[in-house]
Amino acid sequence: MRIAQLAPLAESVPPKLYGGTERVVAWLVDELVELGHDVTLFASGDSRTKGELHPVWPRALRLGRKGADPNAACAVLLEAIAKRAKDFDVIHAHIDWLPLPLLSRLGVPFVTTMHGRLDLPGLSEVLRQFPGASFVSISDHQRLPLPEANWIATIQHGLPSNNFRPSFDQGSYLAFLGRLTAEKGPQDAIRIARAAGMPLRIAAKIPRGETAYFKKQLEPHIDGRAVQLVGEVDEVKKQPFLADAVALLFPIDWPEPFGLVMIEAMACGTPVIAYRSGSVPEVVEDGVTGFIVENEEQAVRAVGDLARLDRRKIRVRFEERFSADRMAREYESAYRGLISAAVGHSAAAFAAPNAEHRRETRPADELPATS
Repeated sequence: MRIAQLAPLAESVPPKLYGGTERVVAWLVDELVELGHDVTLFASGDSRTKGELHPVWPRALRLGRKGADPNAACAVLLEAIAKRAKDFDVIHAHIDWLPLPLLSRLGVPFVTTMHGRLDLPGLSEVLRQFPGASFVSISDHQRLPLPEANWIATIQHGLPSNNFRPSFDQGSYLAFLGRLTAEKGPQDAIRIARAAGMPLRIAAKIPRGETAYFKKQLEPHIDGRAVQLVGEVDEVKKQPFLADAVALLFPIDWPEPFGLVMIEAMACGTPVIAYRSGSVPEVVEDGVTGFIVENEEQAVRAVGDLARLDRRKIRVRFEERFSADRMAREYESAYRGLISAAVGHSAAAFAAPNAEHRRETRPADELPATS
């Protein structure tokens, strides 16, 4: 198949530092190429891919030239796919709702993977405008606010099995990896680690809009010993950060659509202690790859139970459930379904006028009698 992938422009593909969606897109493109498909990635010019890169903006917006207008970059992206749409059998968008007006008019099968939360006001109205658009969710929980959407599949994220080397040693600290926002639970992580008597290491970026939250709620508790802030980590540093941890703390307070860091930890053999929220019950197998808990008290008890878990089994379950190959094959199946449906629709549309024409031009002796 000839496949176009439309990536966000905030980060490169894959991202240099933080960026879950862009990382997933990178893995998906590379795996589809390995499966023999002709894949074109529409992304920032500093991206790297096994497919054909169509650079639509010189550098990723977050780490590029300050002051760049993201709307201008998106306009260039949409124009690029509009010009090349007929080169593809299917178009796969990862930029939420933005391209729907265009993609609905190009005459090429397309699908949108929703990577974010869907419980926001106004989204049902968007769906009503595009009843023919197809969507993929990254967890079953993610799609609950919009049951009326044309969901063609739930395809959980996967990552290359060789990206992370597992460690089967017990680990020496608790880890927190993610954005430093209240909904991600860094305050809970600090309290859990302190109550469990374990050191906590935090690998995270401080979002521009969360500086006040960090200064007031988190910084006073970061002493460099019991609680350490190591900052953002790239793919090279992430592996030892997760592999050397006794567990990953994932105390979220929002409807997390997937939570990529959970499977990154599992790839390292590291168990996950997570609040029962969002997609967590679909990702973590309680008592096997980690523990699903309801509150801080249960999380502290779970830290004491970590020795019950087999880190080798955690790695095996990662390989069985969350490989990039599995993810790519599921998308491959979804693409084929879209293309088949489009061909069937075109054949039906072609046949209907011809049938009408044949009816109107039948010989007079074959026409039904009239009164």
